[in-house]
Amino acid sequence: MSIVQEAAEAIRGKNLRIVYPEGTDARILRAAVRHAKDGILHPIVLGPKDEVEALAEKEGLSLEGLDFIDYEHYEDYDAMLQALLERRKGKIDETKAHKMLKDRNYFGTMLVYMGKADGMVSGADGPTGDTIRPGLQIIKTKPDAKLVSGCFIMISPDEKERLLFADSAVNISPSEEELADIAYQTAETAKVFHIEPNVAMLSFSTYGSASSPEQEKVAKATEIAKKNYPNLNVDGEMQLDAAWDETVAKKKAPGSNVAGKARVFIFPDLQAGNIGYKIAQRLGNYTALGPLLQGMAKPVNDLSRGCSEQDAYEIGIITAYQALN
Repeated sequence: MSIVQEAAEAIRGKNLRIVYPEGTDARILRAAVRHAKDGILHPIVLGPKDEVEALAEKEGLSLEGLDFIDYEHYEDYDAMLQALLERRKGKIDETKAHKMLKDRNYFGTMLVYMGKADGMVSGADGPTGDTIRPGLQIIKTKPDAKLVSGCFIMISPDEKERLLFADSAVNISPSEEELADIAYQTAETAKVFHIEPNVAMLSFSTYGSASSPEQEKVAKATEIAKKNYPNLNVDGEMQLDAAWDETVAKKKAPGSNVAGKARVFIFPDLQAGNIGYKIAQRLGNYTALGPLLQGMAKPVNDLSRGCSEQDAYEIGIITAYQALN
């Protein structure tokens, strides 16, 4: 059974509500209609009524059973406005709040914040920041999270290997402390998806085999992670081959509890993380699920602008599963 199938079985019958703000995107609407038909989760689609109905007719889709909200004519708008003003008290005025609620991502985020949805999936038609920003301002981070980061669940072609790559989506050049927090958050994500939380802090060096500010940064981040999270099974800095291959690990990192057994890979910066997951995806034929946003108090996930209907459908299931956990 695939990881998506496992998540689907876990959430079936729980009536978890996932909001898709981009209801005027054909990929998103098709994914939501599939959810409405199969009943695994309860999709909520946002968009101007006329535009969504016209798109459904063009695509040959039935909107029966689909929870649809025209965010420009929402019956509980006044309550949402007051909730937003209270949440952002002292930071925005009523004029600004009205403007924010005309943005589909802010509107969708408010549905999650107010408990009218259990999670949100967006980003098919906009940059990552447009999805993350409302979440940071309204839902905010978990008490134990210092930042929001992005990970990918990487699944081997035979589906025997499940790995996590982070940060592959959000933080361009994380500090030592931020890398340590990303390591912890990704290990917690691993537990949710029953992936062994053996965390490798990646570099071009293993245990000081090379010396540079970049290598020292990862080594220091590893020390911070071990100190701040004593129950975290983390080691580094280490090269990818030492983290992955047991034979190489015995030579480069003898005695390590992680080397050769890593399933969670923390990249030193966004360039490495983004390139790394795409190499595994395109050259290694790994399936990449994500990016999943880590550290939010409630699940909000970002789609790639190049996503497919299937991607949107699967991330909806994963988001609902996160809400359950």
